[in-house]
Amino acid sequence: MKRVIFLLLVLATRSTFAQLPEFTTVKELPDPYPVDANTWNNIDKGLKASFVSIDESFLKSAAPKSEQLRISWKDKTWKGEKIHTQVLLWSKFKVENVKLTPSDLIDAKGNIIASKDVSANFIRYVLTDHAGDLKSGCGIPKGLDTSLTADLIDDITVLPIEAKTSRPVWLSLNVPRDAAAGVYKGTLTISATNEHSISLPYEVEVLNHTLPMPEKWSFHLDIWQNPYSIARVHGVKVWSNEHFEAMKPYIKMLADAGQKSITADIIYDPWNGQTYDVYQGMVKWVKKKDGTWHFDYSNFDKWVEFMEGFGINKFINCYSMIPWNLKFYYYDEAAGKNAVLTAKPGEEAYKSHWKNMLIDFAQHLKKKGWFEKTTIAMDEREMEDMKKAIAIIKEADPAFKISLAGNDHPELYNDLVDYCVALRYELNKDLIKERREKGFTTTFYTCCTELYPNTFTSSKYAEATWLSWYALNKDFDGYLRWAYNCWGPNPLQDTRVGTWLAGDGWFVYPGARTSVRFERLIEGIQDFEKVKIIKKHLLDQNKSDALKKLDDVISSFEFETVNKDNASIFVNKAKEVLNSL
Repeated sequence: MKRVIFLLLVLATRSTFAQLPEFTTVKELPDPYPVDANTWNNIDKGLKASFVSIDESFLKSAAPKSEQLRISWKDKTWKGEKIHTQVLLWSKFKVENVKLTPSDLIDAKGNIIASKDVSANFIRYVLTDHAGDLKSGCGIPKGLDTSLTADLIDDITVLPIEAKTSRPVWLSLNVPRDAAAGVYKGTLTISATNEHSISLPYEVEVLNHTLPMPEKWSFHLDIWQNPYSIARVHGVKVWSNEHFEAMKPYIKMLADAGQKSITADIIYDPWNGQTYDVYQGMVKWVKKKDGTWHFDYSNFDKWVEFMEGFGINKFINCYSMIPWNLKFYYYDEAAGKNAVLTAKPGEEAYKSHWKNMLIDFAQHLKKKGWFEKTTIAMDEREMEDMKKAIAIIKEADPAFKISLAGNDHPELYNDLVDYCVALRYELNKDLIKERREKGFTTTFYTCCTELYPNTFTSSKYAEATWLSWYALNKDFDGYLRWAYNCWGPNPLQDTRVGTWLAGDGWFVYPGARTSVRFERLIEGIQDFEKVKIIKKHLLDQNKSDALKKLDDVISSFEFETVNKDNASIFVNKAKEVLNSL
């Protein structure tokens, strides 16, 4: 009950902590390569609208082709599931005050899914870039080709359609868990100044299955959070009451996606300034005048308690004993200023610096009741360095848990309670099962390395959904991505940041705006949960033919066979099989 009250307060206060003006309103950039305006010559006057595929991204400056249009939308869903489709609006002339109004959905028996459970939102265009002939999205050169891509799902209720432009719309339905099974019909109405209203009818069949609440999902989602980016765009002091209020809607969105892990930076700048907003460290390291150490965990404690309030509580992953620059910042009381130690694993200075902290940290965690869920986490570090760091961890407290996101390291299988390997590594299913029986978690990740499948803003939408089906095929427990909200300087306009392909740094946008990529990722996670439930049912009912049919389609999700164009083919075929069972 306490968590329910807390989440109701989140919803009630969502709009009370506005971000800075430059992060409030989406102002789309000019199209760097607009389509020839003459292609609109054969388009009739007036606002047009149609259902279109959720797998297609439409150019802002082009009208759709007739073969891309769909007369209606029909879908199947479980109770408790969130489903979606895409609508496209386009006009040869400017249209003012376009408004989207979803109706209630009603079945033949008069059962209702209220319009409050339906949302229709304009998708906004942001700048992305394209890999071209590059083999990786890491360390990219300047000057890559750019384009506008539809990704940001806005929360504004009215928007003009500029002349000779298209505007996609995201139509989403949150099916209540107490909805009666049946076929429901609803309508999306599009109205505008001096235009006839357009009604788009659709049909959704609610099946007699119920998806668990996100906190009960088995899929292990670990998307790293950056509270410092939120402080910047909202213009608030880090760890102030205003900061925590501003973070609530973002973390609520993440919790609703099934997030399991808390990202905690226990040192300053563990990733050597690779993010626009540097991780500032949740633990204050103080070297006292007498040479002893004091560690202030107050910000760490606030953060963990805050995240646990949303039900995100499986792991507290603490980064990092091996920062990318091997620099360790602290406050030196004797000198009266901040200082930095540069040391690497294997050196006595490194061991002394960390052992003192880890002993103290373990004691603090045990007092708070967090020791069993806390891991000392490392990210893509060298094997020899990790072995030396692990030795110090175990010396400080043999019961400390360890996590790693990185390469395949057989030597560490028994040491890592939370182990995430890059997509290119395929672990033995017997190993994953053995680890699961021990209570260990085994996942995979994508980063800038893989051009596809991935979640760049230039990626095909279905790639985000493909990832969870891949996890099913390889028996991984879930998926990790390094950045939920590591925004660049102008995230509402430009998704490029650093030296990675655009979109690598965030799924969601300032103002707690979601994205097509994030919604398609959640879609795949829901599929994962549905498959687990259906497979158990088929096994219990001894329906071997149906089980084989499902297993066969799952086995098609291979890294070697997916390319930049075909993820949707695999996903749609698999969903067709799943919905038939």
